[in-house]
Amino acid sequence: MSLDDINDQFDSTINRIGTHSAKWDMLEPLYGVDPNEGIAMWVADMDFRPPQRVLDCLQEMRDHGIFGYYGDDKSYRSAIVNWMKMRHGWNVDPSHIFTTHGLVNGTALCIQTFTKPNDGVVIFTPVYHAFARVIKANNREVVECELANVNGRYEMDFDAYEKQMTGNETMLILCSPHNPGGRVWTQSELAQVADFCEKHDLILVADEIHHDIVFGKTRHIPMTNAAPHIAHRLVMMTAASKTFNIAGAHAGNVIIADQALREKFAATMAAGGISANSFGIFMTEAAYTSGANWVDSLVNYIDENRKIFDAGIAEIPGLKSMPLEATYLAWVDFSGTGMTRQEFTNRTQDVAQVVGNHGTTFGKGGENFLRFNLGTQRSLVIEAVARLKDAFKDLQ
Repeated sequence: MSLDDINDQFDSTINRIGTHSAKWDMLEPLYGVDPNEGIAMWVADMDFRPPQRVLDCLQEMRDHGIFGYYGDDKSYRSAIVNWMKMRHGWNVDPSHIFTTHGLVNGTALCIQTFTKPNDGVVIFTPVYHAFARVIKANNREVVECELANVNGRYEMDFDAYEKQMTGNETMLILCSPHNPGGRVWTQSELAQVADFCEKHDLILVADEIHHDIVFGKTRHIPMTNAAPHIAHRLVMMTAASKTFNIAGAHAGNVIIADQALREKFAATMAAGGISANSFGIFMTEAAYTSGANWVDSLVNYIDENRKIFDAGIAEIPGLKSMPLEATYLAWVDFSGTGMTRQEFTNRTQDVAQVVGNHGTTFGKGGENFLRFNLGTQRSLVIEAVARLKDAFKDLQ
């Protein structure tokens, strides 16, 4: 498929209503918005089909007609190794790869493996809401270290974080690139995270699921490359799910270089009876072996969506989008409107009928924000901007 064909594919509207899509079919039950009238910009999956080779591999599975247990994963591991080397300059040993049922599952398994009940688990908020959810579900304490909003850009404040540490903390979960703020952490920032974990004896879990969707000259640095000296406490997590829009396949990878950590994690996997989903394995391998051009086009397409969305938001007094360095998730600050959280949310949801994630679900610092998913057809991004302008027209 040519690059032009790929771009045409992104522009093609695909009706997801009535397909058991969480993003579209839960719009009315959760938000009271008719999916036929509203625009779903909340759940972090995209409204695009994956590369053709991914669809073809599923057709081949269907044609074969037998859906048994998956075996001999050498080519799958090789696809991951080659992708990480090619896209991120990261040399992965294939024997270090564990396959989990997505990275929320991977996060939960890390918590169960490397912490004990009532231990503190550090997260930099506002951050991906599933972290806090699984920390609490595993009876651990959520330690929210709030990111500093410096001129509309998130930065880490380790002086503040030092004062929060009690000695009960045993793990830090880092979202890199950051969701929802869209930050790509620098070498210096990653080194500070590593030093902080060393000082406080924390296992560092680096969730790098958004690492392929990075804009402009900015480059994602894998934590293992930024701080190789902390391999003895580092767990890396990656997946093809966000990059290729195959989240429903529930396949993620936990990659652990340290043998002692690896043995502990393997024991947890064995205790849970966890084995790979063959559909996710086949789809991931197909994506990594043939999807490079598709991803390049995707990043360019989302970057243009970002520019259109940010320009529109900038025209609404009191609203401000954080500069997006990575991810397809726009993080919009409504504090300048002077409105209460309920008021700006109602205007967005009930008046504009544009549904984003509520900022409070991301923890401290998210109270005045909504998150909007730009991984959709450009026509919907343009329509969403027009609706938001109209909903807040009394401010203009």
